[in-house]
Formats: sequence, C-alpha cells, structure tokens
Amino acid sequence: MVKDRSEPVFDRELTDLLPELRWREWMRRIEAVLFASASPVAREDLARVVGQGASVDLLVEDLAADLEGRAFKIAQVAGGWMFRSRSAYAPAIRAAADVGDQLMDLSEFDVAILAAIAYHQPITRDGLKDIFGKEISRDLIGRLHVRGLIGTGPRSPRRGAPHTFVTTEQFLVAFGLESLRDLPDREQLVDAGVMGVPDQVVCSQQA
Repeated sequence: MVKDRSEPVFDRELTDLLPELRWREWMRRIEAVLFASASPVAREDLARVVGQGASVDLLVEDLAADLEGRAFKIAQVAGGWMFRSRSAYAPAIRAAADVGDQLMDLSEFDVAILAAIAYHQPITRDGLKDIFGKEISRDLIGRLHVRGLIGTGPRSPRRGAPHTFVTTEQFLVAFGLESLRDLPDREQLVDAGVMGVPDQVVCSQQA
C-alpha cells in the first residue's frame, strides 16, 4: 500500500491561537519568508501565509519595528520587501563576509550609463551616444547585461531596427528602489558621488 505523501493542509488562519499570538505568528511567518528569499517578495505572495483579511502592510510595519536596533532591516524594493543589512555595517560585512557575488563593482561611468538608461528607457546605443557625446562600447553594455542590471527593450518592427535597453528588477534591487518613480534627481546623484553625468541624463519624472 502506497503511503499518502501529500503535504499537510497549511493553516493560514490559526484560529486555535489567541489574537495576539496569532498576529505574532503571522509576523514570524513573514520574517521566515523574507529571510529565505533571495529576491523581493510581493504583497500577494506574503498574503498566502497569513489569515484572510490580515493586513500584510501592518504586519510588515510591526516586524520592521521589531528589527529596530538590529543589523538588518526590511526594505521595500522592486514592488516587494526584502531584508537588507544596514549601511552602518557595510565595513564589517566587507571585512569578514563572503559577498563577492553580490558586489557590483561599478565604475562612475557605469552608473552614469545606468542612469541614462533608467531615465530614457527604452534607449538605443545611438541614443546613449547622443547623451554622452561618444560611442558606448558593446563590452560595457554586455557587462551591465550579464550582471542583470539591464535587459533588452522593445524594438521597432521595421527591418534592421536597433536594439533598445531597459533597466530590470535587479537594477531596482541593487539601488534599493521600489520603482522607477524613486529615481533620484541630479542633486542626489551628485551627493552620491555620481559625477560628470550630463544634464540630459536626469529629467524630471512625471507622477
């Protein structure tokens, strides 16, 4: 006789717990999901582990409050939430942790190219040339593509139309942005050390 290997029914509601304990358990479930996930987790996905009608936003807020004073926090990026270490601990992490695969190692010019693509996407290599006044190498575009920061955008249906480039979800994650509406203005880019970005790169975003 074959044993039943089906998974037990997942209890979202936790009706056997007192309300306060139920809320705390839902918080811990969200914490576990965020801890295990390598990418941002969307609201609808987190809603699968809590009771019907429970506010994911309020649960995340309470969990974030619980993490005050810890070395990591919850960040809202790319339309979801994920754990991020606090910037104050970056030197300690670089000194002792194996984070080689997570380091972008971007030059100032790489970041300027990303900014141009982010603000003008979809954009072609010729479009980038117009902004920076020089040819943008295929190798540079290739490096950004391999790192998952840019992808291929829509292409004109006409024969021989050039490829276009757009930013990706990984771009939002890497720079801690919830969406492209959170792109910084020129002053913020200068403050962040991204110098030499032409005026054309940064345009005002429409709400």
